[in-house]
Amino acid sequence: MPKQGELAKLAAAVLQPGFVGTTAPDWVRRWLGEGLGGVALFARNVESPAQVAALTAQLRAERSDVIVAIDEEAGDVTRFESRHGSSRPGNLALGAIDDAKLTEAVARDLGYELARAGITLDYAPDTDVNSNPDNPVIGVRAFGAEPQLVARHSAAFVRGIQDAGVAACAKHFPGHGDTSVDSHHDVPLIDRSRAELEACELLPFRAAIEAGVQVVMTGHLLVPAFDPELPATLSRRILTGLLREELGFDGLIVTDGIEMQGVARKYGLAGATVRAIAAGADAICVGGGLAGEETAIELRDAIMAAVESGALPAERLYDAASRVQRLAGWTTGARKLVDVAGHTWPDGSAVGFEAARRAVRVVGAALPIDGSAHVVEFAAARNIAVGEETPWGLSTPLDDLLPGTTSIRLTENYLTGLTDPAATVLAGADGRALVLVVRDLHRHAWLAEVITAVVARRPDAIVVEMGVPVTVLGGVHIATYGATRALGKAAAELIAGSPVPAPIAA
Repeated sequence: MPKQGELAKLAAAVLQPGFVGTTAPDWVRRWLGEGLGGVALFARNVESPAQVAALTAQLRAERSDVIVAIDEEAGDVTRFESRHGSSRPGNLALGAIDDAKLTEAVARDLGYELARAGITLDYAPDTDVNSNPDNPVIGVRAFGAEPQLVARHSAAFVRGIQDAGVAACAKHFPGHGDTSVDSHHDVPLIDRSRAELEACELLPFRAAIEAGVQVVMTGHLLVPAFDPELPATLSRRILTGLLREELGFDGLIVTDGIEMQGVARKYGLAGATVRAIAAGADAICVGGGLAGEETAIELRDAIMAAVESGALPAERLYDAASRVQRLAGWTTGARKLVDVAGHTWPDGSAVGFEAARRAVRVVGAALPIDGSAHVVEFAAARNIAVGEETPWGLSTPLDDLLPGTTSIRLTENYLTGLTDPAATVLAGADGRALVLVVRDLHRHAWLAEVITAVVARRPDAIVVEMGVPVTVLGGVHIATYGATRALGKAAAELIAGSPVPAPIAA
């Protein structure tokens, strides 16, 4: 049994808490001196690359090998570029292009940007196979719905970002693609046989492991073929039996946000934390919703109490902490190989914009348009993984190219209260091109009804699908495979017939 002081250090080592602010809080700096193994950054911590670099320097002043993680998928889910939208296309767009060398180049470019800001672990790539098009939380975050495609692009992303000295993290094990429930809210059920899981969900994780991925993130998923009782994050059969022993993964296992209702609702924060470590997890991600010292104390003390009571074997905690230390060593060594000088905003990623241009697909040929346009953006229920602060749409880039373009953003609540919602959508578009911007049209019956009614009156309307393209409507249909800034610009260029001017550097 470790002594009290050593036990407290071991318990702190396996935590990756978030915090509020763009500088390191006193409690985080103090904890780093007391054994805290890592921290997780979110949009609230990011103002600019230079600011993040200063923040990570503060952290390293307290512990030189601290693991600094960020949830940056370089797509609709972006934390590093949350204020502007990602200048890269995102996974589904890369999968639509299906050029693994390009995916590797985009990931390497992202890795260098993160490394220059002092970030050492990226909770990416999303390695899920989006086999259920109605999935409310994965969608464009996945490379696609075909397992082999997802496998080769997951491996390419891992190689690219780790070449730049940043640890990659394949998520959400053993696969969140075939779900109709968001694990932020409840426990999704993956009701597939072992053979089906082997042929689909597990294939990309095997590819990521073969590519040398340093970290795998658990999903809060019930997978009865492997464990009929416990979600994967809390299942020894899945984390130790399947991931460690069958798949041969020897790196760090980190949980998805431990505050998510997929595990916290039934087991509580402390209970889920202890059970996850006992099952084989090595690090606990404390996600965006909890960001204070009180939570860190609660989890550390729960781990200590579990060891003291025998509920959590001390050997398991030693093993978890040693894997955290091993990853820290890898990141320190990899960081020495990277040029950490310079910053990249506000222009964004050149290779990302070029990739976005290659991703966009058009059905219909009436482009470019003449004159200005009227843009109507439809704000459906938000994927909770996508930050509320992240901008999306076509109004801004199209107005840059076609001055005088007007725009409006409409919600379900507003439109469903109207007698003739199509008339409201059409207002302001007389004599001008009408551009209708949607995300996952097929998942929202109210939206499909409105778009169908509008297109019946304006068959020349341009429908821009910035989600998963399932339903094709409109005289021209543009699929961007995501709603990033880069993809919005690429679609605007097609509509206007000229490139969006590069932003002026600050």
